[in-house]
Amino acid sequence: MVVTRFAPSPNGSLHLGHAYSAVTAHDIARQRGGRFLLRIEDIDGVRSLPEKADEFRRDLEWLGLEWDEVPAQSTRLEDYEQVAQYLLHEGLLYPCTCTRKEIEALNPRSGPEGAVYPGTCKGQALDPTKPVALRLDVAAALAQTGELFWEDEVDGTQIANPRGFGDVVLVRKDAPASYHLAATLDDAADGVTLVTRGEDLFDATHIHRVLQELLGLPVPLWHHHPILLDEQGQKLAKRRHSPSLAERRRAGEDGRALADGMRAGRFPAGITLATA
Repeated sequence: MVVTRFAPSPNGSLHLGHAYSAVTAHDIARQRGGRFLLRIEDIDGVRSLPEKADEFRRDLEWLGLEWDEVPAQSTRLEDYEQVAQYLLHEGLLYPCTCTRKEIEALNPRSGPEGAVYPGTCKGQALDPTKPVALRLDVAAALAQTGELFWEDEVDGTQIANPRGFGDVVLVRKDAPASYHLAATLDDAADGVTLVTRGEDLFDATHIHRVLQELLGLPVPLWHHHPILLDEQGQKLAKRRHSPSLAERRRAGEDGRALADGMRAGRFPAGITLATA
């Protein structure tokens, strides 16, 4: 049975890009007789606002979607900790005290998540009295996994190549897990068989496939859909204050008609679907 999911973070309101992603995941599951899950990714410290999760549910109802809700990330902290300790024990994680500015100064080369970490802290001993991030030793991980592949329904067979990220953070200084670690573990725990998300997260799948292999997790299929762009050709984003679904809902807009329009390739004025 196909199981898809929509996994928003309650650090701001949902916008049209989220709506398109949710509708896509929902419809794939329904068309194939499967399940569509809602998971709240609420481990972003004080930026996670509990009231936003209720707003998200009202937004999805407004769009005419139905879902099964699974436990939020905040209920899974012990799982993240156990896996991080396992990877640390296996010599696959190392502590890092570098700041973002320090990394940018050390290495201007840019990857999918900004400046690529040059491995400055590799070999550094863990000091439990200092706040540190834990980074994946990508070279050591690939030496253990060997060559890996993953399947995308849109783009076909891919060779897992996470080197473009450098040694990514799996445990943040300010959070119990990074997106890479938490999403990978959660999808396995929730039985997700088709990870449906925007193509802006395509590169992250290289990291997630390696983590699945290291941890002996099930390997899903992926479906990376196009993202929505604003009038300036930029990705819709909370930080750019893209108009929210909640604002549209409260203004009396018909959410089901909006969702049906997206299904037919019709979007509100100024919004376009990115093309390759």
